[in-house]
Amino acid sequence: MLEKRDFYINGQWVAPAKANDFAVIDPSTEEQCAVISLGDQADTDAAVAAARAAFDSWSQTSKEERTALMRRLLDIYNARSEEMAQAMSMEMGAPMELSRNQQVGAGSWHLGGFLKAFEDFSFERDFTATEKTLLEPIGVCALITPWNWPMNQIILKAIPAMATGCTMVLKPSEIAPLSGLLFAEFVHEAGFPAGVFNLVNGDGAGVGSQLSAHPEVDMVSFTGSTRAGIAISKAAADTLKRVSLELGGKGANIIFEDAHPKAAKAGAVRCFRNTGQSCNAPTRMLVHKSRYDEAVEMAADTANNTHVGPASEEGKHIGPVVSEAQFNKIQKLIEVGMGEARLVAGGLGRPDGLNRGYYVKPTVFADVTNDMTIAREEIFGPVLSIIPFESEEEAIAIANDTPYGLTNYVQTEDDEKRRRVARRLRSGMVETNGQGFAQGSPFGGYKQSGNGREGGTFGLEEFLEVKAVSGWAAE
Repeated sequence: MLEKRDFYINGQWVAPAKANDFAVIDPSTEEQCAVISLGDQADTDAAVAAARAAFDSWSQTSKEERTALMRRLLDIYNARSEEMAQAMSMEMGAPMELSRNQQVGAGSWHLGGFLKAFEDFSFERDFTATEKTLLEPIGVCALITPWNWPMNQIILKAIPAMATGCTMVLKPSEIAPLSGLLFAEFVHEAGFPAGVFNLVNGDGAGVGSQLSAHPEVDMVSFTGSTRAGIAISKAAADTLKRVSLELGGKGANIIFEDAHPKAAKAGAVRCFRNTGQSCNAPTRMLVHKSRYDEAVEMAADTANNTHVGPASEEGKHIGPVVSEAQFNKIQKLIEVGMGEARLVAGGLGRPDGLNRGYYVKPTVFADVTNDMTIAREEIFGPVLSIIPFESEEEAIAIANDTPYGLTNYVQTEDDEKRRRVARRLRSGMVETNGQGFAQGSPFGGYKQSGNGREGGTFGLEEFLEVKAVSGWAAE
């Protein structure tokens, strides 16, 4: 069992102010795989003080100095990628193939994207012949990251904060902290100055709340549930710090009558990816009535043929959900769904042959209406709801009838319809015909899916203040 009790503060690994052990559970086995410490106010204060002390000097370093350090960090990340894959697989149950290719790959992809965006990024912009607009680092940033895509989210926050001259305190999820601790090792090996990057483990009620309310923290960047995002916003309000939020989703995947023949299968596969634990998952499949029966059958077949197994198992499959609490929540919502809609695949309990581990059957409900609980709540598991529609207007109305607005999906061979519908969907992202987003594309949502944007130039700007200076040059 791994013992990882220390925090990374001011360039050193330090013991917590007082003992507060927390067991990290391997969701594939339900057994303890590591022990960490949960921080106290004294640990939070020490990390924030280190970041505050480092800010003046770090914010004045050149763009070239910061770029060199980030390139070194990327080299280390790539060289130690197998360690990172193993850590994430153990802590949150990602199968090794997914962990190596997508979980680790997402981190290096975003880091590379930031480096490209940073090459041409200017911190000074001419407003008039005599007036200059300066973009300056906001200060000390609290980065609070989730367990479902650990490196994806840490990279999307830590790298733009570093690049823009901010200093930071990272609180990774206490459920999946091993990847964050390993990332701190990478930062140290890369040679970042002491205090620029700090890490304190803790839970939301403890270190998370302490960082959100801390008077010496200038900004909180949070990814997680909408419920927690609201709590963080309230805690931050007294100090009027900036709060950037990337929250939940209930994405609609609109399949029109002229969509690709395998659109329903692709949508189900995407829904079940990462065991359904993605905020941008297409969990509501809206299908034109002319294709509805075919789509239900195809999605059910996909669910029935989706292999579920331990994270350590090689090959394409889905692993467990992250924790007992998550397993229980999903089971309750599946039970609710069985009383609301028609179950066509999956259901309650573990898949056959698995009697230990937080494994969930890939589940599909048909004849869902948008007022049902399973169509309203973010289940965060491999559960798909299929809803019929008759017209373009009805599809758009159903898709937008949700408190969330992160990612929607459109499937049609009619390019004009595809663009027209995309314009009317109330979400921060619209993926059409399976075309993925480019490196540096802005990631974020409308409504209760958050208020920030991550990735590329958009992500860099999240961590900057804007200063107008008159009389910069003579008339």
